[in-house]
Amino acid sequence: MTIADSASFMDNGSLCFPCTPHEEAKIVKELTDKAESCSKEGDLYYVISNRWFSRWQRYVGEETGEYMSEELSTDKEASSLKKAGERPGPIDNTDIITNEGGRDVSDLQLPRTLIERSDYVLVPQVVWEKLHGWYTGGPALPRQMISLGIQKTLSVEVYPLALKVIDSRDKSEIIIHISKKASLRKLYEQVSSLKRVDTEKVRIWDYFNNCKQTALVSSDQTLEESNLQMDQSILFDVQIDEFIPSGFGMDSTGNQLALVLMEPPRSSRTIAGGPSLSNGNGPDYGYGSTLYQGPTVGSVSTDTEHKRDSVRSDLQRDRGLAGLQNLGNTCFMNSALQCLVHTSPLVDYFLQDYINEINKQNPLGMRGELAVAFGELLRKLWSSGRTVVAPRVFKGKLARFAPQFSGYNQHDSQELLAFLLDGLHEDLNRVKQKPYIETKDSNGRPDEEVANEFWSYHKARNDSIVVDVCQGQYKSTLVCPDCGKISITFDPFMYLSLPLPSTATRSMTITVFYGDGSGLPIPFTVSVPKYGYCKDLFQALGTACCLESDETLILAEVYKHKIYRYLDNGESLPTIKDDECIVAYRLLKKHAEFPMLEICHRYLENVKPDERTRSLTPLVTHLEGAKSGTDIELAVNRVLSPLKRKVLLSTNTSDGMKVNGLVSDTTEESTSDCQMDTQVAHPFGDKDSEEAYSNELSFRLCINDDRGMSGKPILKDSVVKPSKIVKIVLDWTDKDHELYDSNYLKDLPMVYKPGLTVKKTKQESISLFSCLDAFLKEEPLGPEDMWYCPGCKEHRQATKKLDLWRLPDIIVFHLKRFSYSRFLKNKLDTFVNFPIHNLDLSKYVKNKDPSGGANVYELYAISNHYGGLGGGHYSAYAKLVEEDRWYHFDDAHVTPVSEGDIVTSAAYLLFYQRVKTSKLNEPTGESSKVHEDF
Repeated sequence: MTIADSASFMDNGSLCFPCTPHEEAKIVKELTDKAESCSKEGDLYYVISNRWFSRWQRYVGEETGEYMSEELSTDKEASSLKKAGERPGPIDNTDIITNEGGRDVSDLQLPRTLIERSDYVLVPQVVWEKLHGWYTGGPALPRQMISLGIQKTLSVEVYPLALKVIDSRDKSEIIIHISKKASLRKLYEQVSSLKRVDTEKVRIWDYFNNCKQTALVSSDQTLEESNLQMDQSILFDVQIDEFIPSGFGMDSTGNQLALVLMEPPRSSRTIAGGPSLSNGNGPDYGYGSTLYQGPTVGSVSTDTEHKRDSVRSDLQRDRGLAGLQNLGNTCFMNSALQCLVHTSPLVDYFLQDYINEINKQNPLGMRGELAVAFGELLRKLWSSGRTVVAPRVFKGKLARFAPQFSGYNQHDSQELLAFLLDGLHEDLNRVKQKPYIETKDSNGRPDEEVANEFWSYHKARNDSIVVDVCQGQYKSTLVCPDCGKISITFDPFMYLSLPLPSTATRSMTITVFYGDGSGLPIPFTVSVPKYGYCKDLFQALGTACCLESDETLILAEVYKHKIYRYLDNGESLPTIKDDECIVAYRLLKKHAEFPMLEICHRYLENVKPDERTRSLTPLVTHLEGAKSGTDIELAVNRVLSPLKRKVLLSTNTSDGMKVNGLVSDTTEESTSDCQMDTQVAHPFGDKDSEEAYSNELSFRLCINDDRGMSGKPILKDSVVKPSKIVKIVLDWTDKDHELYDSNYLKDLPMVYKPGLTVKKTKQESISLFSCLDAFLKEEPLGPEDMWYCPGCKEHRQATKKLDLWRLPDIIVFHLKRFSYSRFLKNKLDTFVNFPIHNLDLSKYVKNKDPSGGANVYELYAISNHYGGLGGGHYSAYAKLVEEDRWYHFDDAHVTPVSEGDIVTSAAYLLFYQRVKTSKLNEPTGESSKVHEDF
C-alpha cells in the first residue's frame, strides 16, 4: 500500500458527482492555462459572480484569492460563509447584474462599482461551458477580449460603451451597449436596425453634453478613436427625400467644418498643439479625430492665429479656475491634473512655445502626443475662465498610451502622476540620441565626486523641463552582512513615497504547540503593530516563548478543527480577524527538509463512519526519514506524549513537574515506569499483541484527502509517498481518551476577545517628518529583494540606507495610505500633520554645497482621497500664487477654501515648491528641527 500525498486523486466511488473536487480544479486549471496561453482579440470570456465562484474554489480546495477590505464584517456568520467547503448550487449571477437602461434580458449589464476578484471573476469560454455543464445556472454574461493602446494590450471589456441615442424626430431616448473598439460603421448598423431605418438615410452626431459637436461619418474608425465617452448622448437624424438635415457638416455654432493644417510660427505666444477643428471655440476645442485620421504633432487650426492675441487677456480673468468634467470615475485623473496645471514652472513652460522641444523619435516616449495633449489641456484650463473643461481628447490619449487607465474603474492618482511625469519627460527629452554610459563603483571616492558623476551621467541621457524642476537625487548605501562590502550609488527620483509609521498596536493571543512533543501547548498574548505583518507577529511571539536560535515557528489558522491556511512573513496582520483562532507550531530548523505531518482528530466510538466529526486542534510535526506507516505512528506517539495521563503505582513515584509547559524528566520517567501496567509501554503493544495484529498500528490512522474525508487506513507496511505535507486523521477511541488527556487540545482561544465596553480610540496623528524619518531609516532588504554582492559573488540580504542628496525645485511627497496583500486591501486614514509654509528639509540633505539653493519649501497643491477602497473619491486643493488664495477643485466644482482647512487626513499627494532666497527672511513655518514636537 502507498500513502498518496494530499494532492493526489481520492477514490470517489461513493460520490454522486461526475468529478471529484480535485478533478474539477485540475480540469478548470488546465483549460484556463491553455486558453490564456493563446488568447487573442475577439475571444469570449464570461463574468461569474465571485460570491458563487469563491464557494466553488473552497469546495475544490483552492485559495479564493478574493480581496477583503478591513472594514468588512468579521462576525462568525461571515467567517463561516467564507470558509465553508460545501458543494455550491447552480451558478448564480443575479447579485452582479442590472438591467437599468437595457432593453431586454439579453442586454444584461454590471453595476460599474464592481471590482474584479472582489465582486466578479472572468473565465474563458471553455471554462464557462465546463462549469455550466456541471452546475447549470446563470445568466450567462459573455464579454469580448479587446486590444488596448498602441501596445495592443489584451483586456476583457467588462463594461461596453453605453450610449444614449436621441431621436431628433420625436426626442425619444434609448440606451445601447456597444464595444468601444467597434467601428462607426457598426454603430450605424446597430442604430439603424433598432430604428428600422435604412443606413444610407441615417446621420449620427456626437452629442456630448447634449450639444452637437461633430458628425460621425460611417467608417472603420473606432468609437474609442472618436472619443465617445461612457453614457454620453448621440443624436440620430434621418434623411428625408434625399435632403440632408440642417446642420450636418457644421459645428455647434453653425460654422462649416474644415480642417486645414499649417505649421505654427515660432513665437513665444504660439499655442503648440495637435490637429484641431478650424473653429476653436466649440465645446471641445482640439477635438477633431472624427474628421481627420492623420494628425501631425505641431499642427494647429486655421483660425487659431487671431485667437492667440486674446489668450493673454483671457488669462487675466479667473485664470486657473476652470474645473474638469468627470468622464466616468475620472476624479483620480482630474485631481492629479489640477495639481500639475497649477505647478508654476510647468504653466510657464506650456504657455510658451515648446514645439522645438518635442521629441518625436524617442522610443521611450509617445511621439510627443502626450505632451501636446497635456499642453492643449493646460492652455484650455488657463484660458477658459470658470468654464468647465471636458478632457476627452486627453483621456483618449491616456487610454492609447496607458491602457491601464482606460475603462471606467477608479484608479490611483499617484500612479497616474508617475506615468504623466515620466511620459512628459520622454516626450520633451532634449537628448535625441542617448549615449551609452557604464557607471563606475564609488570605491571609496568622496561622495561629492561620485554624486556629481552620477548626475552628469543622468543628465547626458535625460534633459527636459521635468528633469529641470521635478527630479532630485538620493544616496543609496548597501552593506553586505557577510563580507562588509559597501556599495554607494546616487539615483534620481521624481517623487518620494513615504510610509506612514503607525504607533497603533493590537493585542493577539496565539497558542504555541511543540512539534517535537517536548511540552504542553501554551497560549501567549503579544502586542504587535496594528497594520504590521506576520513577520512582526513571528518576532513578538518568538520573544514571548523564548524561541531558541535553532527553532522556528509555523503560524496557521485553525477553523472547524482543521488547518485552514498557513501564514507567511509577508501576510498583512489586518487579514487576521479577532474572532479567528491562530496557532504556532514550534519546530527545529534542521528538520525543515523533512516532510511535514499534519494530524487532524475525530471521535470514533459509538458513531457511524459517515457521521464522524472533527474535533480538537490539529497537530504538526516533521517526519524524519519516514518511509512506512510505522514511522508515522512513531511521530504521532511523540507529538502526543505530553498529553499522557500520569498513573502512579506507588507513593514512591515522583509526581513530575511541569516548568513553562515542558514535561520534566521526572514526569517522563514516572510515566515510563507505569507504562507496562497501563499497556502503553510501546506504540505496538506487547509481543503477543504485535503477533496478533502484525500489520496494525496501535493508533487508528488513515490518510486524509483535500476535502477532509478519510481514505484508506494506514498500516505498518504502508509506504509513505514523498510530498511536502502528509495529512492524516487520528480516530480517537475510548481507550485513547483513557491514556491521553485531550482537554489540552480543546477550546482554542480567539485572537482577541473584546470586553463588554470598547474604548473609542483617538485618530492617530503623525508628522510629515516622522514619515520622512521612516523612509530614510536603515533596514534590511526583504528575502525577495536580495542584492548581488560583488565581494561575495552571492546574493545577500544586505542592509539599505537612503539619504537625500540633491532636491528639486518641485518636490512631491506620496503618502502611502494604501496597502495590498494576497487577501486584503487596506487604507490608512492616519492624520499626517504637514507644514504649509517654509518646510525646512536642510537636516535631511547630505550635500552641503550652497550652490544647490535653499532647502526650504512652500506647499501649493494637494491631491486628496476620501472614503474607502473601490468607492472612494479624489479632489484637489491648489493655490493661485498670484492671488495668494487656496481653491478646492472637485471635478467640475471649484470653490474657495480657507488655508486652515486644507490639512486633513485625506491628503495623499503633497506638492511643494522651493522658496526663493528673497523670501527666506519672512516668518518661518514648520521646520525639520521641531518635528519631535508632533
